Amino acid sequence: MNTDTHVLSVLVENHAGVLNRVSGLFSRRMYNIESLSVGVTEDPTVSRMTIVTSADGDSLTQIMNQVSKLIDVKDIKILSLDNAVLREHVLIKVSGADVAGVMQICNVFRANIVDISSESMTAELTGAPSKINAFISLMEQFEVKDLVRTGLTGLLRG
Repeated sequence: MNTDTHVLSVLVENHAGVLNRVSGLFSRRMYNIESLSVGVTEDPTVSRMTIVTSADGDSLTQIMNQVSKLIDVKDIKILSLDNAVLREHVLIKVSGADVAGVMQICNVFRANIVDISSESMTAELTGAPSKINAFISLMEQFEVKDLVRTGLTGLLRG
């Protein structure tokens, strides 16, 4: 993450239209959402949105103030490497020509092979963004056929 990238954890009411209202606020204000992850919490009436956005300090304050004013928003916090556990998930499909080479890299990263055929292998990995980036970089030598990343999700420590 660069210095202008921020991770927001937003607790919202879990009902239709909330995601649209929150993301719409970002687009109306011309703030980019780099990644967005949403899921139900331990309380089925509440969802947690993890939003990664780029903004300077003043813009971040403005974003947080505007998001917190939305009726469906219960809480908003900034997550950082210092105060939170941040993770991302990746699925990457590569050519199956060098099974041993792919498996060796997967073993080093503790990635799992989740699908294999005569033409390709698909691996999954969960970890910090830097770990995901390093894994993808090494897997590129095996002809990446397809790739999907979830974007960040996280919780405050403690």
